[in-house]
Amino acid sequence: MAVTGVADGVAVSGEFKVKLPDGAVLRALSQGQGRPVLLVSGLAGSAAFWDDNAATLGRSFQVLRFDQRGIGASDRGSAPCTIDQLARDCLAVLDAAGIERATVLGHSTGGCIGLALARQAPERLDGLILSGSWLKQNRYMTALFETRLAILDQHPRAYAATAALMAYPPTWLEAHWSVYETAVATAPDTPEAKQVVRERIDALRAFDASAWAGELAPPTLILGARDDMIVPAFLQEELAAAMPGARKTLLDTGGHFFPISRPDAFTANVAEWIGAL
Repeated sequence: MAVTGVADGVAVSGEFKVKLPDGAVLRALSQGQGRPVLLVSGLAGSAAFWDDNAATLGRSFQVLRFDQRGIGASDRGSAPCTIDQLARDCLAVLDAAGIERATVLGHSTGGCIGLALARQAPERLDGLILSGSWLKQNRYMTALFETRLAILDQHPRAYAATAALMAYPPTWLEAHWSVYETAVATAPDTPEAKQVVRERIDALRAFDASAWAGELAPPTLILGARDDMIVPAFLQEELAAAMPGARKTLLDTGGHFFPISRPDAFTANVAEWIGAL
């Protein structure tokens, strides 16, 4: 789909490109009309993660999403990969779309990016939704990331397979087995792809919002699933304790990728909360 008006201050619809100072070019998408919502995906960094959610939310909001640097159809560029840099990339997407203020919804890694974005540019956020995310590195996340890196180096397809097996409730994955097959078929098996994953994990391991998350200005919603084995529910409790003004909602089931396995519950919570801002 062609770009519609990427000029300064002019809203866009469909697919558009975002050129960054370090040479990266991001592929971004805009759909729907209404209050702007920027969707920021997790470790895999793909706009496609949000396909079903974006279709639903696009009935009520202008939904923006993008492939993060080095992911999918977006170039890597030369800037160091840090959570702060990925947050600046989000601002560039909003700028290119002509959006002054938006609600930012980040899942997993995207939640860390959302926290950094709220710290960098609070005036650009109407609200912040942290979905399956966390505040800082701990023993559980350290062990998980070290294990995943070891598997990535030795067997990228096993890395992708174990990620899928951990990310969804087993009964849901059994009924949607093509999701597993697609994950394995698109494993990061080239040196370049493995490096992108490795540097993104390193950025997460260096992230720590514990000293400042409680000072963030935007209204905040914390979403999680009680059966999440990648970012467990106790990390959502930790976020809520650090951000006493935030609202917290935990689904009973859904696994880490509850936006995909529980799309109706997920989008209903998101739409209700944004509508009340």
